[in-house]
Amino acid sequence: MPTHKHLLIRAEVKHPITSERELNKWLRNLVNVIDMKIVRGPYANYIEMPGNRGVTGMVMIETSHIAFHAWDEERPSLVQCDIYSCAEFSISDVLAQLNMMEPVKIEYMVLDREHELTYKNPEAHVI
Repeated sequence: MPTHKHLLIRAEVKHPITSERELNKWLRNLVNVIDMKIVRGPYANYIEMPGNRGVTGMVMIETSHIAFHAWDEERPSLVQCDIYSCAEFSISDVLAQLNMMEPVKIEYMVLDREHELTYKNPEAHVI
C-alpha cells in the first residue's frame, strides 16, 4: 500500500551546489541512495536573476518526484528540497546527502498525504 510521504527540507549551507552538472549528479545519487527509480531527468538550470540566483532542479521518480533549489548569493546559502514518494525511504539517508554542502542548520518536516495533509512530526526537526 502506498505511503504518500512528503519530506520538506530547509537547510543553510556553507558550500551550496552551484552548477547544473553538479546538481544533476547529486540528484541521481540521491535517487540511488533512497532506492528509487528515475523515470525522467534529472533536469537542472542555473537561474541568473538577482535576488533569486542559484541552481534549481528536479527528477521524476517512479513513485513521484524530488525537487531542489539552492540560492547561492549569500553565505550561509539557502537550500530547499522536497521529496514526495508513495514508497518508503530513509529520512536520515536523505539528510546525510546534504553533508557535502556543509550544513550549519537543517530543518525538516514530514507530511502524511495519504488521506489528508497531516504532520507525521508535529514540530519541525532542527539539526
